[in-house]
Amino acid sequence: MNLSDMIASAQAQGASDLHLEAGLPAAFRIRGTLQIQGEPVPAGSLAALASGLVEPELWPAFQAQRSFDFSKTIAGVRCRINILHTARGIGLAIRLLAAFQATLDRLNLHPDLKKLVAPTNGLVLISGPTGSGKSSTLAALIQEINLTEPRHIVTIENPIEYSFRPRRAFIRQREVGRDTPSFEQALLDALREDPDVLMVGEMRHPETMRLTLNAAETGHLVFATVHSGTCAEALQRVVLAFPSEIQSNISAQLADCLIAVVCQRLRFRPDLQIRVPECEILRPTTSVKAFIRNRDFFKIPQVLETGGEHGMWTFERYQNWLSRRTRWHIPGQTDEAPDEEPAPRAPEPALPSTTAPWVKPTASGETVDSPGAAPRLAGQPAGPIEIEPVEGGLPESIKKLS
Repeated sequence: MNLSDMIASAQAQGASDLHLEAGLPAAFRIRGTLQIQGEPVPAGSLAALASGLVEPELWPAFQAQRSFDFSKTIAGVRCRINILHTARGIGLAIRLLAAFQATLDRLNLHPDLKKLVAPTNGLVLISGPTGSGKSSTLAALIQEINLTEPRHIVTIENPIEYSFRPRRAFIRQREVGRDTPSFEQALLDALREDPDVLMVGEMRHPETMRLTLNAAETGHLVFATVHSGTCAEALQRVVLAFPSEIQSNISAQLADCLIAVVCQRLRFRPDLQIRVPECEILRPTTSVKAFIRNRDFFKIPQVLETGGEHGMWTFERYQNWLSRRTRWHIPGQTDEAPDEEPAPRAPEPALPSTTAPWVKPTASGETVDSPGAAPRLAGQPAGPIEIEPVEGGLPESIKKLS
């Protein structure tokens, strides 16, 4: 079997994943749907393929753990590969990564997400189910910093999915298993490496979560991912990962350092022939922080519904914005102009009118500021404001004050 040809075929069909299993045909996930294609893959061919993909010095680790994660470029496509043992033998789960450098505009995300990279410390959680594009959104936020600010960025990933080319930022990427033994060790090392921004590929274990929260509290901007279906579930999952006796402390720590939670999912758009991310965005208002401290996560959806003026988005409001959007990035097209549509915001309170009560429109659409004044067009500034002199002048005014 030729893996390069299969990867090229998957990319041509717009597949996001390729699954290979001994004795079964290849399975392609295209637009979110699994499609079985081709002839069954022989077990011997798949075992030989796996041994050729994994470096010889790392093969013992695969045999000990019965699974192994790494990234590799095959047929010009960057892939995240998981090799695993199954009841039939060896299997492969291959995720095809985007060929372009992920940015918020190219991922068709809302411009409001650019605000999440402005703080210098705190925690931004990117959540969602498996295959919802969390890693791509994380890479887009890092790229936003890379293009705009001179910060020191350290990423901790397993494996490295997107390779960053430093522009204004200084970027170090570390892969767990190759460059560091664990997420925990990499986080401990990072605190001695003078970082401004940390990116934690995935928070699975309590120790990783604890060190991530500590880093966010000690003056670093931290981005991390967690699996969940909503923003409230993401926060709840972090807190419940710890023993009950310390959950109140973790809740307080999380409330103090939280910048935002972004939960996203992908929906296929037949009119565009692409999958578009839909987001739920939670920002830490005073009430949200109180709910987190008290572990009242069930109250957070209600705050999301009424928090539009604070930059919060429900899935429904986000879908409405997507339905009004007119400019899109379509992979493969050369037009990559960013979306210029202004972000919808909550209506601002009306300001007091500054127009003088004597301004009157004329039949020609002009306005007259006062009787005898020269006409001007509507909306044209009326010029400098003249103050009538006080009778008696400055000496008279000083005399009145004294």
